[in-house]
Amino acid sequence: MPLNKNAILRYQVLDKCFRNTGRNYTIEDLLEEINEKLLYDNPKSKGIKRRQLFLDIKFMESEAGWSIDLKREKQGKKWFYRYRDSSFSINNSPLKEIELEQIKSTLSILSRIKGVSQFKWIEQVIPKIEQNLGLKGNSEKIIDFESNQNLKGIEHLGVLFNAILYKKPLRISYQSFKSTKANDSVIHPYFLKQYNNRWYLFGQIARFDTLSNRALDRIISIEELDEDFIENTKYNMDDYFEDIIGVNRGKNMEPELIELHFLPSKAPYILTKPLHGSQKQKTFDETGLNITIEVILNYELKSTLLSFGNEVRVISPKSLDEELERMVYGKVYP
Repeated sequence: MPLNKNAILRYQVLDKCFRNTGRNYTIEDLLEEINEKLLYDNPKSKGIKRRQLFLDIKFMESEAGWSIDLKREKQGKKWFYRYRDSSFSINNSPLKEIELEQIKSTLSILSRIKGVSQFKWIEQVIPKIEQNLGLKGNSEKIIDFESNQNLKGIEHLGVLFNAILYKKPLRISYQSFKSTKANDSVIHPYFLKQYNNRWYLFGQIARFDTLSNRALDRIISIEELDEDFIENTKYNMDDYFEDIIGVNRGKNMEPELIELHFLPSKAPYILTKPLHGSQKQKTFDETGLNITIEVILNYELKSTLLSFGNEVRVISPKSLDEELERMVYGKVYP
């Protein structure tokens, strides 16, 4: 059973109840305790049912869990649950081999940002964790990620991360590719996103009531300001990116239903690596693959489609097909 956040919360609640010698807990009591904790942690939580509770207990008793020794005691018509040894706790149990491997993988991922300004502490923390948990052993690398420590602008990543975390307005000097000189603006930072090996900062420009983004490689300088921070009360970032490819939504643009035809040779690639989460298959035969996606017609979408060359054709909307044709034949982008 994967140890996600909700599962860990549930196990911690059960551990606390099983150790409590001052109260007897029935299944109903345990369920109530867990759901109260889940609701406190997330007001939108719908809680769990009895079946999930029994699965949680079974996992805690298994070798994959903590091999807990659980006493089931019947009093009248009710069954009560507690540890046979009240001094036992899953928090005092030694880490299992699979957990150590998970920690190793996590440290491997963290090490990707070693050397980045403001994340120097990772270089000090990782060796301490490895030493205390005895993780040095076999250091053979088994996983790698696309990363480039020499990316222009990556030196700003730590400063921006801290500004978002501690809600600090920033004065940013920024020069876009279209501008001949840098311009200053005050931005209230909310989110960092990487797309196509480039990092972007999202936030609200002080004088505008809209979300803007800034490519980190075009930032000239950053100054932290001692001003009131404008909270992000309008934008859920998951929703913001839900109907786009890339990072740009465009002003007042709505998603459109797009139908595409791919040649048979490209079909396996598109089926195994969808262009977007909204992708749906319409037909697939000897002539090729027809799919639909529902996204905003932004620059990143058009660039993605152009990258397939003559292996893709836009069925609809016709306006998108015509615009891609203008881009291919070198006409000025509208």
